[in-house]
Amino acid sequence: MGTQMSAARRGVATEEMKRVAKDEDVTLEWLLPKIACGSIIIPSNNIRSQKIHNVGIGKGLKTKVNVNIGTSTLNVNLEEEIEKAKVAVKYHADTIMDLSDGGDVRKIRQSLLEVAPITFGTVPIYEAYNYGVEVHKNPLNLTEDDFLNAFENNAKDGVDYTTIHCGITKDIAKRILKVKRYGGVVSKGGTITAAWMLKHDKENPYLTHYDYLIEIAKKYDITFSLGDALRPGSILDSHDELQVQEMINISQLTKRAHEQDIQVMVEGPGHVPLNEVSANVILAKSLIGDVPYYVLGPLVTDVASGHDHIASAIGAAVSASQGVDLLCYLTPSEHLALPNAEEVKAGLIAYRIAAHSADLVKIREKAIKWDMAMTEARRTLDWEKQIALSIDPEEAARIHSRTGQRLGNNVPCTMCGGACVYIMLPQQRKYEKEEKLQQI
Repeated sequence: MGTQMSAARRGVATEEMKRVAKDEDVTLEWLLPKIACGSIIIPSNNIRSQKIHNVGIGKGLKTKVNVNIGTSTLNVNLEEEIEKAKVAVKYHADTIMDLSDGGDVRKIRQSLLEVAPITFGTVPIYEAYNYGVEVHKNPLNLTEDDFLNAFENNAKDGVDYTTIHCGITKDIAKRILKVKRYGGVVSKGGTITAAWMLKHDKENPYLTHYDYLIEIAKKYDITFSLGDALRPGSILDSHDELQVQEMINISQLTKRAHEQDIQVMVEGPGHVPLNEVSANVILAKSLIGDVPYYVLGPLVTDVASGHDHIASAIGAAVSASQGVDLLCYLTPSEHLALPNAEEVKAGLIAYRIAAHSADLVKIREKAIKWDMAMTEARRTLDWEKQIALSIDPEEAARIHSRTGQRLGNNVPCTMCGGACVYIMLPQQRKYEKEEKLQQI
């Protein structure tokens, strides 16, 4: 079958490429060369590619938002995770990741794949130490085959992209305690891999067997999401030697994957102070090139527990405006508990706002049309259109109608009432603004 990248390099437009071109309002002539060189990816496992709505991720396209869901070893409820997946789809997540590591991980993944017909990612190492409800292997007792079998199982089930922590080497792992980070190493997959290497005095299996991973990825058209095992878990650790060295390694592994027509995106932090967010994107892109960059947040402060979706959306908006292509959301429960469905929604809405804010910088001519339509609806007191255009129409409608005042178009809301600017100076509502708005 080949991969999306191999098809693009042959000048062949796949159905997935045609769908992305239509969604993004671009031509195939513009799109194919960018997929061919790796600056745009379409994660699309060939097992389920015709059953889902694929998205393109990369330079020149809309900023995408990922939602994380999944069980933990202390909280396993498949129905709750299915509800979260449905919420993610309902409120327009572009991609979804199942991070389950409790319960029957493979069964959970297969169930979520069925109810989430969107681009789907996983972290295979979580399955490597979990073979079912009653079988949880000590992660430090994994074999190299456990690492590889888990990756292959994810591919066979139809997962579109997988996080693999192949940039952390045994030499880097030995430096972790010497560097003395304030927040330590906070990536679960990265910690497992580092601890495993130190215990067994062996190299990272995902690095040793990288060519095998490429072979499997080529068979199923799996996209590599090269994980940041050493992302900072505190703004105090931002851009230390561990983080930067791993990214250098990942840049080399990206080139190796591209040589075999494997699509790649690179993962980023994490916790980054506001004044370093732009610098992080510039540094990453200088190392990895125009490969899609996928960041968690970043969080710009460590003290926002209960509101980390807001603190991280600040960093997300800045990073995306500087060139980040995919934003991984945080929820209000980050650092506190497994999120519930309402918190999944809150995190997703916050990040969709961040993504659109960034697109007003990156692809302004296209993105501004939404804001133009909302401005016109507000100026003309068209409440139906205002609510429909809102990023969360249900919440907008709930707030607008909660006071019980007379509703409908051409009347003010309770914020200003009779002092509404469009009531006091009604001539404004008749102005021909379209030409002026188009010049913004």
